[in-house]
Amino acid sequence: MQMPKATDHDKQRFRDLIAPLAEESPAVEVKPMFGQLGAFVNGNMFAGLFGSSVGVKLDEAGVQELAAIGGEPFGPEERPMPGYITIPDDQNADAWIDRAVTYVGTFPPKAPKATKKK
Repeated sequence: MQMPKATDHDKQRFRDLIAPLAEESPAVEVKPMFGQLGAFVNGNMFAGLFGSSVGVKLDEAGVQELAAIGGEPFGPEERPMPGYITIPDDQNADAWIDRAVTYVGTFPPKAPKATKKK
């Protein structure tokens, strides 16, 4: 499985998309994931960066709506992430990210993972 690399420009663009949400809520944060970035609300991922593609987690209706205007499965071609879909470059990413954070924000918060003792 070939993992595309996100450029520094891609990573900054993603951070810039998430920054307004993080300013509004301390529950929103961006974390590195496997050389990419993920955006989380209450510990649940609502958006991610895979190479230069930005993907969002939406309900089934949202996934179908975004697919109808060019969104594609998000993640590795061999194993796309269920419930996540890419935002086409010609779409307003802010609106889809807002929709994703609202949807995922309804999920129960994830408990932090326990640290491993050495």
